[in-house]
Amino acid sequence: MKIAVLGGTGDQGLGIALRFVQVGEDVIIGSRKAEKAENAAIKIEELLKNEKVGTVEGLSNVDAAAKADICILTVPILAQKPTLDSVKEFVKDKIFIDATVPLQSNIGGTPFTYFSLWEGSAAERTASILKCSGANVISAFNNISSSSLIRIEKEIDCDCLVAGDDKEAKKIVFDLIEKIPGVKCVDAGPLEQARTVERITSLLIGLNIRYKTHYGGLRITGLPEK
Repeated sequence: MKIAVLGGTGDQGLGIALRFVQVGEDVIIGSRKAEKAENAAIKIEELLKNEKVGTVEGLSNVDAAAKADICILTVPILAQKPTLDSVKEFVKDKIFIDATVPLQSNIGGTPFTYFSLWEGSAAERTASILKCSGANVISAFNNISSSSLIRIEKEIDCDCLVAGDDKEAKKIVFDLIEKIPGVKCVDAGPLEQARTVERITSLLIGLNIRYKTHYGGLRITGLPEK
């Protein structure tokens, strides 16, 4: 199963790609410019050169989406729609994970302030754009810091809140994400719950700034074992 991380050259995308390659998955890093994605793939290979890992390559977002079985979107909110428009014909019936969060830092404001979208959440916006493709849109990775993802020598001390309408797609996503050491997935409910999950990101960013750290995360307690 090939995983495409679209917009995977930023900190979040690079961290997600790193973690999946580290546990043996085959990853394609996508970028608007293929050369930038290729450079990111080389960087991952260098970071993991002493470990037995999966494969990684860099392609354009379009080529990455076409070649992958599962796609993960990790772009700033302003790049969300253009990226989705470019790949939507190549994600037919695929699982499409959206990690986008609308933060005011993307439009000149503070990094710890969320702004609302007409569709309700970034993930619901993705579902609207990809509706004709039949893609199963899942919201995940919003609340795991890029710093924790990139620090590959440590387990991640954070749960991953996952929202989506397709139970089978969510199960596949759970199984995939929980390969990352330390991460436990929590079923947050239908995709509309992404409205709440995405807002938690701005809270965590504010806490990390206030406490002068980069690794603050979230654990949900008191739930029965799956």
